Amino acid sequence: MANRNLEKLASIDAQLRLLVPGKVSEDDKLIEYDALLLDKFLDILQDLHGEDLKETVQECYELSAEYEGKRDPKKLEELGSVLTSLDPGDSIVIAKAFSHMLNLANLAEEVQIAYRRRIKLKKGDFADEANATTESDIEETLKKLVYKLNKSPGEVFDALKNQTVDLVLTAHPTQSVRRSLLQKHGRIRNCLAQLYAKDITPDDKQELDEALHREIQAAFRTDEIRRTQPTPQDEMRAGMSYFHETIWKGVPKFLRRVDTALKNIGINERVPYNAPLIQFSSWMGGDRDGNPRVTPEVTRDVCLLARMMAANMYFSQIEDLMFEMSMWRCTDELRVRAEELFRTARRDVKHYIEFWKQVPPTEPYRVILGDVRDKLYNTRERARHLLAHDISDIPEEAVYTNVEQFLEPLELCYRSLCACGDRVIADGSLLDFLRQVSTFGLSLVKLDIRQESDRHTDVLDAITQHLEIGSYREWSEEKRQEWLLAELSGKRPLFGSDLPKTEEIKDVLDTFGVLAELPADCFGAYIISMATSPSDVLAVELLQRECHVKQPLRVVPLFEKLADLEAAPAAMARLFSVDWYKNRINGKQEVMIGYSDSGKDAGRFSAAWQLYKAQEELKNVAKEFGVKLVMFHGRGGTVGRGGGPTHLAILSQPAETIQGSLRVTVQGEVIEQSFGEEHLCFRTLQRFCAATLEHGMNPPISPRPEWRALMDQMAVVATEQYRSIVFQEPRFVEYFRLATPELEYGRMNIGSRPSKRKPSGGIESLRAIPWIFAWTQTRFHLPVWLGFGAAFKHVIQKDSKNLQMLQEMYKTWPFFRVTIDLVEMVFAKGDPGIAALNDKLLVSEDLWPFGESLRANYEETKDYLLKIAGHKDLLEGDPYLKQRLKLRDSYITTLNVCQAYTLKRTRDPNYHVTLRPHISKEYAEPSKPADELIHLNPTSEYAPGLEDTLILTMKGIAAGMQNTG
Repeated sequence: MANRNLEKLASIDAQLRLLVPGKVSEDDKLIEYDALLLDKFLDILQDLHGEDLKETVQECYELSAEYEGKRDPKKLEELGSVLTSLDPGDSIVIAKAFSHMLNLANLAEEVQIAYRRRIKLKKGDFADEANATTESDIEETLKKLVYKLNKSPGEVFDALKNQTVDLVLTAHPTQSVRRSLLQKHGRIRNCLAQLYAKDITPDDKQELDEALHREIQAAFRTDEIRRTQPTPQDEMRAGMSYFHETIWKGVPKFLRRVDTALKNIGINERVPYNAPLIQFSSWMGGDRDGNPRVTPEVTRDVCLLARMMAANMYFSQIEDLMFEMSMWRCTDELRVRAEELFRTARRDVKHYIEFWKQVPPTEPYRVILGDVRDKLYNTRERARHLLAHDISDIPEEAVYTNVEQFLEPLELCYRSLCACGDRVIADGSLLDFLRQVSTFGLSLVKLDIRQESDRHTDVLDAITQHLEIGSYREWSEEKRQEWLLAELSGKRPLFGSDLPKTEEIKDVLDTFGVLAELPADCFGAYIISMATSPSDVLAVELLQRECHVKQPLRVVPLFEKLADLEAAPAAMARLFSVDWYKNRINGKQEVMIGYSDSGKDAGRFSAAWQLYKAQEELKNVAKEFGVKLVMFHGRGGTVGRGGGPTHLAILSQPAETIQGSLRVTVQGEVIEQSFGEEHLCFRTLQRFCAATLEHGMNPPISPRPEWRALMDQMAVVATEQYRSIVFQEPRFVEYFRLATPELEYGRMNIGSRPSKRKPSGGIESLRAIPWIFAWTQTRFHLPVWLGFGAAFKHVIQKDSKNLQMLQEMYKTWPFFRVTIDLVEMVFAKGDPGIAALNDKLLVSEDLWPFGESLRANYEETKDYLLKIAGHKDLLEGDPYLKQRLKLRDSYITTLNVCQAYTLKRTRDPNYHVTLRPHISKEYAEPSKPADELIHLNPTSEYAPGLEDTLILTMKGIAAGMQNTG
């Protein structure tokens, strides 16, 4: 027996070695990292739950691995019978184990990527970098612009100083991992990276080994499932925690790197601290589109909380700065100010830790910074009082109300140091602090407000009915505009407290009330979703004025459905023709384009092409009216919702549509991938900055007329096929609900927003996120590829020369290449065998032929795609990604099979399984089975343990696919 166990133990490693492609390069440590974490975890599993359970995990893994090798569906059924014979407690432990193993595989990957990146930087060699196209190093970009493209260093510096990337963090409900786990994952990553450091001593190694064991076990022992749904305030706090942990310090660190890169092309100046290179905004607590939980009170709370956090972070740094600024030489201007403050200041302050006694005027910088500290303390306390009690006894004079007041004394210190020959000192922590103040201001982030256009129409309709001048809702666009403009030009108030208000109307007006009450620097843009006409924008302008918003927010229409995108250029031209509006915007307009709903509406191919064309046309309209246009890209994490590598996504935008100003949403799980660690934060800032600069100074080529004609033809065919299946096939919705876990998605408690806009209704009312999530779970990814195959087939059969044209487009046109590459990546993650298993188990038999036809379409589309890319196999151009996906597949397959059979058990009361005896032991009492896990969810309407098993499979697959919604 003992021998067999040893063999068995070795077998999972052996399986890994057989399955995994060989080393891709000399610096490839992925398999080592992965095996180390896996061994550790299997030992922990055996310690906690006994040997039998560990063997079951290995058996499942082996069956999955055999299936991955030969794609034999019988192996999936064998795996299914192992998994369904487990009792509830065991099946939870197994699902949890595989989900956990996938998280560990992801961590091994992140450490490997960071390791390869460091080696490259040491060598300074990016030549062999297969993914140089997806990586933008700021220094590489500057050198490329100067030495390869012959731009002068001065030109590059000017462009850089004047560009702005605004990253907008949104609480889209796609982050399926709890924060408690994310922190443990971060510590596992750090241990793993340190274990492989060159200069590690045996004692260090032993301690790191213990730490690794501890963190892996702690993560496994943490309940992965959120037991309650997060509120918008929870989402905002989770989003803000990234500022605390990485972004706050990451910004000055990144800007120093930009200074260094500039030096290396011969610019001996630093980026001015007030150059708006990077800015941050947020939708958390401001986005009310379809989320009834985001109330005016939530918006107020979120703004005050962010102000309190900002003041607190500045306050915690100011004493360090006071320590550093011990110099006594200063300009007369500064000395006069310091003496005046010394005379009027309070004496001793006992609640400060350092510098609690009054600072003498012989340390003038400290006197000035001491005053800044007092004001920051008051600013933080006032925000705290307003949050807790709605009032504060700290007067406004004692706090900072705008960022200029805060910058002024800091700038005074900076000027004085430079004038006294101490520029090197000024360019230390003081410069970092100034850069933080310019980036984060007093509000930390600017909150955008988003609301549906219909809600504004309701308010105006109530007003016009109350004034007895008719029904605004029924008026034509011309009449609406005429009335709105007359009111905007007039002075009279439109309504008083006697306006009859429904709950909905009160909510909209109270939101404008919050905009009027709080400081203007809390807010960014007012975004109108489902905007179609100029009156939608003018309505918000009028409501801002009526509610006394002192500095009105810029109003941004959001176009997302295919028809809205097509009509957007004409709508903007009509808006720019309104003289009142043209004067109001001062030559600048922002427009948001939505990637998710357009993809759900017409399929990815047509959506991508329509977004491309809409941007070009919007740019031309803006030019014609002399307006500078800023495009705001609402892209999700998954390809179906416009996601993909940042660098490529930016460089594939049409020429002249960015021009140094870019706003992009960073959503859900992408926030963790972009800002979860210091080095990730650094790379994210670097990618956005470098790619934006390169796009402006070295614009991508414009497509040739014959390419455009071909794209137009293909888009028509693609949309037609997509809609004929998704919207016109009478039983499609029924098939979708049976074949995927869409109906069960809401149980994951990922976000605060309902998964549907309207409770009834079919696909059109379903949010884009659950729509993609459900198809990602079954690894069929239908919304991403549906329509591509039909489009390619149509044009190639029409004229065989079109195949060469498509291949040429792939080689030379970044937009087309990115579109194809991303779909190829999704195919590499897909597996129609899993979809077939789901059909067999969950879909009624008369719908099987429909599922088969979809799978045939999948295969055909994949073949066309490979032809156009000139690849024999999927991902042959990216061996690193191919290797990483192969490593993950066997874990994901087990979870897929577990999910399919668990859904069968929850949905079909006549499906009976024979359970084998309980195998999992609890560590503390070996005789006691691990069924306490079942009691974590006492209220489930399903048989014990099934709901948790199901949710764990969803989370595990989401981790394995590395994109949820």
